[in-house]
Amino acid sequence: MLPRGLAEVLRDVLVAHVRRDPGRLPADGRAALRGIVYVLRKSVSWRDVPAELVGCSGVTAWRRLRDWTEAGVWPRLHEVLLAELRADGLLEMDDAAIDASHVRAPQRGAHTGPSPVDRARPGSKHHLIVDRNGTPLAVSLTSGNRHDVTHLMHLLDAIPRIRGVRGRPRHRPARLFADRGYDFDKYRRLVRARGITPKIARRGAPHGSGLGKTRWVVERTSAWLHQFKRLRIRYEIRADLHLGLLQLACSIICLRRLRTSF
Repeated sequence: MLPRGLAEVLRDVLVAHVRRDPGRLPADGRAALRGIVYVLRKSVSWRDVPAELVGCSGVTAWRRLRDWTEAGVWPRLHEVLLAELRADGLLEMDDAAIDASHVRAPQRGAHTGPSPVDRARPGSKHHLIVDRNGTPLAVSLTSGNRHDVTHLMHLLDAIPRIRGVRGRPRHRPARLFADRGYDFDKYRRLVRARGITPKIARRGAPHGSGLGKTRWVVERTSAWLHQFKRLRIRYEIRADLHLGLLQLACSIICLRRLRTSF
């Protein structure tokens, strides 16, 4: 059974956001979605998607990924699932943790750059913020040579206004945990200005601050994301398509949490 609200979003995904080519019937949206998820999990070439298994060709699935990405479907899907989690009491936003991870980008494209941790090979970064349980709240993509902290405020502002309960939508955590890569007083002040208490490890300070007891969940969620093989290496030249796959993976993680809570 689908969580409340997901069926409506899926209907929008599968019906409304389809480019109709004159003289051609649109491919089945659910089949296209199966093809997209197949590539996300297996990281096969789009042309190698087994049409007999998913119900459409990989090229059709890619076209639908393009159309739905341009229509903004994936952020909307993620937002609805976050609202479902909050409605069920499964979203704990008092504490949030942030981190970034590198991926290679052999095809280059927008938002790629020489990675400082991979011998200056072209790469990208996945920036991720999660709640206390590791539920992804927002994700973004930058070039591999972008410093983690420079994207901190953008990622905080990318958290959607999450509904699900009566009252104001929630879009800010009370406390933000981060590692030493975010240790800049300028950004501490910017975080405090948004009413958030920064809990950021200090460079040069001995280990054992205890922040890792809360911060480890973001590293675990990064590992969950990289279980989707297509996200381990960025093959998409178009940055928006890779980000769309990343947002879809976040939605699948949210959906898993909803299902395991039943």
